[in-house]
Amino acid sequence: MDKSPKVRSLEQLFALVKEGKLDVNEAIEQSKNCYIQDLDFAKIDHHRSLRKGYPEVVFCEGKHIEHATQIIIELAKINGRVLGTRATHELYLRVEAALKGFDVVYHELARVIEVGQPKDQIGHITIVTAGSADIPVAEEAYVTARAMGNHTTKVYDVGVAGLHRLMNHIDEIAKSNVVIVVAGMEGALASVLGGLIDKPLIGVPTAIGYGSHLDGFVPLLAMLNSCATLGVVNIGNGFGAAVLASQINHLVSKKS
Repeated sequence: MDKSPKVRSLEQLFALVKEGKLDVNEAIEQSKNCYIQDLDFAKIDHHRSLRKGYPEVVFCEGKHIEHATQIIIELAKINGRVLGTRATHELYLRVEAALKGFDVVYHELARVIEVGQPKDQIGHITIVTAGSADIPVAEEAYVTARAMGNHTTKVYDVGVAGLHRLMNHIDEIAKSNVVIVVAGMEGALASVLGGLIDKPLIGVPTAIGYGSHLDGFVPLLAMLNSCATLGVVNIGNGFGAAVLASQINHLVSKKS
């Protein structure tokens, strides 16, 4: 029986070799799993955590449930932590059953499976929504940002239909390193907030609105044409906004 310690990262691998707990040949063999793992239907990038600071994240929507389950399991075995976005409760039950001994949580509003505990939280990201219908996208951003090691707070339902609600929180929002604004309808909140604070702002348009809203194209175009300076991600892409915000927040936090 092979009793060699199993590693989840190159950093751990090198440490074990240095300590004499793993010989060079075994280290070379195990290092193969620190890079690309070929499952035929998927090529899992285990090296991403070294390049990007966080393991590969699985976009589950559209994937066969067996494939999504296996990808998450293999990532968890090597990296210890993984997120599965746009995941169903059924997928969560399969992953939880397969990963005994791992901390597996399903964030229902966000539709995110989280394996493992979040890192230490640094800096400050605030996620703001125009309405409560925008919360599912905002929660995807919130779970992702926290999982990637960011102190993250929420300010929900402060859209332009009642601007005084936003002003009640403006000082709190302005203290953040980065702000994510999630808005449907006409998407005006991103432009308004962008003109009030001096921090990087990321707009996330949502598919919430009536017919001429065009499933999110109206707020997308409104944010892209904002007089205020802000970055914009794709419709409903809370995950992408959180990753970008995390990169900015970590850069700012390391310099301060």
